[in-house]
Amino acid sequence: MPFVTTDDGTEIYYKDWGPRDAQPIVFHHGWPLSSDDWDAQMLYFLGKGFRVVASDRRGHGRSSQTAVGHDMDHYASDVSAVVEHLDLRNAIHVGHSTGGGQVARYVAKYGQPQGRVAKAVLVAAVPPLMLKTENNPEGTPLEVFDGFRAALAANRADFFQAVASGPFYGFNRPGANVSEPTVANWWRQGMMGSALAHYEGIKAFSETDQTEDLKAITVPVLVLQGDDDQIVPYKDAALKQAELLADATLKIYEGYPHGMLTTHAEVLNPDILAFIQQ
Repeated sequence: MPFVTTDDGTEIYYKDWGPRDAQPIVFHHGWPLSSDDWDAQMLYFLGKGFRVVASDRRGHGRSSQTAVGHDMDHYASDVSAVVEHLDLRNAIHVGHSTGGGQVARYVAKYGQPQGRVAKAVLVAAVPPLMLKTENNPEGTPLEVFDGFRAALAANRADFFQAVASGPFYGFNRPGANVSEPTVANWWRQGMMGSALAHYEGIKAFSETDQTEDLKAITVPVLVLQGDDDQIVPYKDAALKQAELLADATLKIYEGYPHGMLTTHAEVLNPDILAFIQQ
């Protein structure tokens, strides 16, 4: 299987499909999943003639279950290692949830200064900051994230089942069309990874202030989120991203959940394609 070894010895698994001379689209998955979460997008954009690339974050999926580096700086550095190994240029970077934070840090710190990024897409992404603080009073209280950590430590399998079958895809809403295979696939991806990476990753996605990352990004960015996102409130994420980014296009989907890339791929994929082709 294809791996890149980072400076600290972590092996990052990646997928690389499509013509090597085609424009690359790089996909960044959410917590606690893997590159498999992008199946619907990778197949779609591969069929449109793009080169599609996705990696498993350190401690997630097939990448090394390292004990260190479960923070946004290492996440972005690992992405840079993959991008430089493949020598990707003029790339589109698409990030979901925690992957959106990874995109923002990578583009601001590596991709844009190196001239490797053409555009970016943030989907239900965590920036600028999820945590409630004195300067971010509308954020989510620390007690909520402490509850996530406690539930994960007590029984990760039960916790992941509850997230996937409940708020992530909106399957807890009255009349929801629940897909048990979708729940099982989410659980499968989560359980492939390291409990330590997932535990420490909660701090990374909730407490990392990425205001300056967003301000530093000058390439065009498409910001997408559902207004029924129960994981990352859109008023604390998408609306603020659009305000902080220099060149943002914002689209809010009525009634869509956090996992809308899976539940509504037939809508989001063409919207992302249209942005890329502008």
